[in-house]
Amino acid sequence: MASDNITLKDTVELMLSDDYKDRFKAEYFQTKLRYDKLNRMIVKADAGTLEFEPDCPLNMLRAQLESMDVYLHMLAVRAEKEGIDLTWQG
Repeated sequence: MASDNITLKDTVELMLSDDYKDRFKAEYFQTKLRYDKLNRMIVKADAGTLEFEPDCPLNMLRAQLESMDVYLHMLAVRAEKEGIDLTWQG
């Protein structure tokens, strides 16, 4: 992603587009945002600096992160095959 300042709200226009490529980009960016946020949380938990206690075990959150990583990879491969540029243009 080109910008670390993207928010979910920034993806709404893409998500509502009639063009499937725009909706695909929105899905990728939204998943990437959630992946990055979850990853930061796990890093803080591992470092002992997380300011709250998660409601579920960290191993479950790590498994979720792994699944999201695989999904992001598949989206990136599909984007490459379909000629969808995943560079943030917002």
